[in-house]
Amino acid sequence: MENTSVKYRNVKIDGLNLFYREAGDPEAKTILLLHGYPTSSHMFRNLIPILSKQYHVVAPDLPGFGFSDAPDHQSFSYTFDNLAATIQGFIDQLGMKRFAIYVFDYGAPVGFRLAVANPEKITGIISQNGNAYEDGLSKEWDPIQKYWKDPSQTNRESLRDFVSQKATWFQYHEGVSDLSLIAPETYTMDQHFLDRPGNIDIQLDLVKDYRTNVALYPEFHRYFKTHQPKVLLVWGNKDPFFLPAGAEAYKKDLPEARLKFYNTGHFALETHVEEIGLEIVNFLASLPQ
Repeated sequence: MENTSVKYRNVKIDGLNLFYREAGDPEAKTILLLHGYPTSSHMFRNLIPILSKQYHVVAPDLPGFGFSDAPDHQSFSYTFDNLAATIQGFIDQLGMKRFAIYVFDYGAPVGFRLAVANPEKITGIISQNGNAYEDGLSKEWDPIQKYWKDPSQTNRESLRDFVSQKATWFQYHEGVSDLSLIAPETYTMDQHFLDRPGNIDIQLDLVKDYRTNVALYPEFHRYFKTHQPKVLLVWGNKDPFFLPAGAEAYKKDLPEARLKFYNTGHFALETHVEEIGLEIVNFLASLPQ
């Protein structure tokens, strides 16, 4: 019987402690799982055992999230360029030569920066509500876009509820038809980390910097067009933040991409992990080593 036990590890990257989960045979095809806001690698707790029966799985917590270090925002620059640089250091230190990436939410701009910088390493891409097109941005982004255009203290303060318990609960439950499928430890643990002293400023810095991701969309599209990576899109079609149109937009640059919609919200793995897991297992089987 395969050993699918998850190992919980830590590694130092430029003085920062990064926590990560690892499972599966290191000699098998590798997949790097990149979480989003406001969660951590904990979001993959049910997916990892499905994938690790056949594949090598690595899932880090980004700086400022989960069990990784969260230095004060005045001592560490919370930008997506910096998050990507940290994960670049992570893949370099672990000696990851070839791997697929699973990107979700904030993990998408981090993962696509890595793909642009390391096209030779990327064997394939799974995007689960990981946006790369303006078509996908819902009206929920309007207050945030106002802050991008005018990063005043007033507009920053108006977004403090973005990290509230109510907002976190909304992200997990909105668009879900059977709320009993949402495990309470998910949003409870996320909120625990969001409520750490100084974390609101960390998250508001990242919210402000998200505008750089939208500015980079054309570069991501050039990467897609030029390299034509194999892509699987698994998307909760009731996501209040990233609309189905954002998933369909990938087809403009990647006509061979496989797209599957699921009748659920933002955190599709909470309700459809078995179905999505099977899609990913089959997709990974089609990728090179």
